[in-house]
Parts: sequence; structure tokens; C-alpha cells
Amino acid sequence: QVQLVESGGGLVQAGASLRLSCTASGRTFSSYFMSWFRQAPGKEREFVAYISTGLRQYYAYAESVKGRFTISRDNAKNTVYLQMNSLKPEDTAVYYCAAAQAFRSYSRANDYDYWGQGTQVTVSS
Repeated sequence: QVQLVESGGGLVQAGASLRLSCTASGRTFSSYFMSWFRQAPGKEREFVAYISTGLRQYYAYAESVKGRFTISRDNAKNTVYLQMNSLKPEDTAVYYCAAAQAFRSYSRANDYDYWGQGTQVTVSS
């Protein structure tokens, strides 16, 4: 069982930056494929960013955040990060981190085994 706890959300103005953190319990964090998703009011949960396991890491981003968001992980700290720059009002959402024990697809929420409780990000114009 893995427990995920997100932090770092807040209220910022358009153009600002935030860094979200997601810390996992357990000893096997390095073996989990990790992603960030977000859900805006009245909308479905959507994929944001993905990072693989292993020494040679692979990344994937939603088109809407490419070039602005960066996902990274620190296995020694059991933590995955989402650096968000040049934030826009349309980035406003609850952001969730998710962990998968085995890779299936990186963008489908149903393929993830564990979820955090979410952290609110609000970007004002």
C-alpha cells in the first residue's frame, strides 16, 4: 500500500510559478511510475505530466502544459515534483499525484493504483 500526500498549491496571479510536491510512503517508491493529473470544476480529471522509473527516465506532458511544466522525482526523498511556470487562469484545478506499479498507459487515470488527496491551484487573471 502506498500513501501519497500532495502539497504546494495556492493562489497566484497569472504568470507566476508554483512547485507542487507529492511525497509517498513505503520503501518501493523508486519502482512506481508517477504522474500528475488535474481536475477543474465541472470537468473530468485530465492528465498533466508523467515520469517513468529507472535510471533512464522518460517523460510525457499534456500539450496544454508543454514548455511550462516540468515533472521530476527524487527517489531518496520519496517525492515527485511538478514545477509550474507561466501559470494561466486555465491551469486552475485540483492537482493530484498518482502512482502505478506497472506501466499500462501514462495518461489514463484508471491505469493508476494510488492517488493523493489533491492540492488546489488557483490562478487569477
